[in-house]
Order: sequence, then structure tokens, then C-alpha cells
Amino acid sequence: MSGDALAVLAVTVAVAAFVQGTSGLGFALIVAPVAGLLDPGLLPVFVLTAMIPLNLYVAWRERRSLDVRGAGWITVARLTATPAGLALLWIVPEGRLGVLVGVSTVLAAVVSLFMPSFVPGRAAYLGAGVVTGLSETATGVGGPPLALVYQHRPPGELRATVAVCFLVGEVASLALLFATGRGHAGDMGRAVLLLPALAAGAWLSRLVHTRVDARKMRGFVLVFALVSGVVLMAGG
Repeated sequence: MSGDALAVLAVTVAVAAFVQGTSGLGFALIVAPVAGLLDPGLLPVFVLTAMIPLNLYVAWRERRSLDVRGAGWITVARLTATPAGLALLWIVPEGRLGVLVGVSTVLAAVVSLFMPSFVPGRAAYLGAGVVTGLSETATGVGGPPLALVYQHRPPGELRATVAVCFLVGEVASLALLFATGRGHAGDMGRAVLLLPALAAGAWLSRLVHTRVDARKMRGFVLVFALVSGVVLMAGG
């Protein structure tokens, strides 16, 4: 990768870390398309690796707001679905998986616009975990299902719980990708190289994350889900 391309990726990572540090969402949606354009081989290992330190930071910062029960159910379902996500990389024709996940995400977001406020239960947690396990392992983007489940919860709870769920899932996905020969150490090395950019974005997010109220957060969640769905479909 050239110096100019690396600089573009560094700026993208910093912006994405700021967005996710503030809202709890958005890193993969911002970074994955840019990384894919610069070097398609970076996906999904680069994105998964870069998100680990970011989610460690957010989970620690927001630890008092963590929904332990929800995180537990989502993680169980997410880990169970991870092998199936890897299998989709082999079974589904290239590009079709993004279209499938994208269409499902857009439909879920549209339905959410008309649904009354709800408190997520076990079925919602398990469903979100399964879909996240499938989509994040295969595409590097797994935030929309978790975002929709927590759209009516306090912003701190969303940030903390999503960060913990992402963290466990990312480690599991990377382990499986490397164990089956789908991961390459060089992609992890580039993520490590861009740690200063990621740290800068995460640090800046701490200055504004407490100013995001529940109404603004739900609006961001729905827009995030719609945009991510469209991006996934366009990528297919």
C-alpha cells in the first residue's frame, strides 16, 4: 500500500473511531468501504483487528451502563453463529451475501420506524446475536442488528453493551478466520500501524459522547442501519 493510501486509511480510521466512540456504532460502516477500495484483501481481518482496541476502550469507559443479561444472550448466539458466517464465505457467491444482509437491514430499519417503543427480551437478543455472527464474520459489518435491538435504550447502555458484544465476537471471528486460512498477519499489522489514528479519534470522542441524548441516538441508529444496508447492497 502506498503512503498516500495509508494516509487516507489513517484519516478514515480516526474519523470512524470518533464516530463509534461517540455513538457506539459506525466504525466498520465507515472503514470497510474505504479499505475495500484501497485493498480488498484487507477485509474483513483489518476491520476486525482495528475494532478490538476501540471496543476495549469504549467498554471500559461505559462499563457502569453495561446490560450484562443482554450481552450474555447476544454473545452466546453470536459465537454459535460464527462458524456459519465463515461457511457463508465459501457457499454464497461473492457479493450476494452483502445484498442479502443489506436488504434485511433496510427492511428492519423501516419496520422500526413504525414500531412502538419496546424493551428487548431474550428472543431479540438471540436474533441479533445470530445475524451479527453471520454478517460480521463474512463482511466485517455487524452493527445494525445490535443497534436496532438497543435503539430505545439509554445511549450509554447501547455503547457499553455493543462494545462488549463486538469485542468477544471480533476475537472469535479472527481466531476462526486464521484457523481456516482466511486471515493474514499482514492485515493485522496494518491495523497495529494505524493505532495512533484510532487512539486520536477515540480520545476526541470522550469530549462529546455524554452530549448524545436518547432521541438523537435513536435517530442516528435508524439512519445508521439504513445507510449500512444500502452500502452493503451497493457493494454487492
